[in-house]
Amino acid sequence: MHHQPPALRGTLLRDESMARHTTWRVGGPARQFYQPADIDDLALFLSQLPESEPLFWVGLGSNLLVRDGGINGTVIMIAGALGGLQHDGVTVRAEAGVPCAKVARHCARQGLVGIEFFAGIPGTVGGALAMNAGAFGGETWPLVESVETIDHQGVRRIRRPDEYHVGYRSVTGPAGEWFIAANFRLQSGDTEASQARIKELLEQRNRTQPTNQPSCGSVFRNPPGDHAARLIEASGLKGTCIGGACVSTKHANFIVNTGNATAADIETLIAHVADVVEREHGIRLIREAHIIGERLPSKEV
Repeated sequence: MHHQPPALRGTLLRDESMARHTTWRVGGPARQFYQPADIDDLALFLSQLPESEPLFWVGLGSNLLVRDGGINGTVIMIAGALGGLQHDGVTVRAEAGVPCAKVARHCARQGLVGIEFFAGIPGTVGGALAMNAGAFGGETWPLVESVETIDHQGVRRIRRPDEYHVGYRSVTGPAGEWFIAANFRLQSGDTEASQARIKELLEQRNRTQPTNQPSCGSVFRNPPGDHAARLIEASGLKGTCIGGACVSTKHANFIVNTGNATAADIETLIAHVADVVEREHGIRLIREAHIIGERLPSKEV
């Protein structure tokens, strides 16, 4: 008897434009692009990939600049795929593709408090775990009870927080594994107060951030005891443009795509901002946004 190997249930695309999958709306094609049906399907897909195949994990595509030459590898699209969200008492299990804002709203409705700040994070749970994302003074990892990971072969593991070194916007742990879910431990509290807090945080964000233009959230980390936005503004950089990329006039730590920016425009502007701030203030800003993919060969001038 011949057994068919189990068939993949997700969506596999070739040469998929990454501009459709990042909040900056720029980026060249991914050679291979897979949106799994669920974690089991993802494990099967990974187990069939060549060991040498480069993997890139993308959620909502916030905090991510894909270069114009695209990605020579496989993009795993977890948003809309790894979407499980359940709670058991004060423990909430969220899969990596769930938007952080959805977790915040779900918990508030259930009377679980402590994760309201997630409403201000524009990405997914997977991205938040990978960088210890924070907003409004809260951070991801203090709430983590355990995480679930998967490796290149599709093998899953459960890990405790003490297996990771967690810092400000940085997390290092076992190599060659990616987050597929987290269990967060919260406290029970007042649904209405929690929902009011989220509403207040989002109103604050809309007042102070350019939420109506393509951006990636904050471009730079805040240096110790200071704000990147303050340093950029004090360097006279608000409104500075290169091609279609501009430093937001509403919040200096945001770079917006005014409509026709290339990834190269954005990357050049990021470098320019860092150079000017260093020259004016002697502080080298560190990027929070991740840059992946290949540059296009530069045009002959």
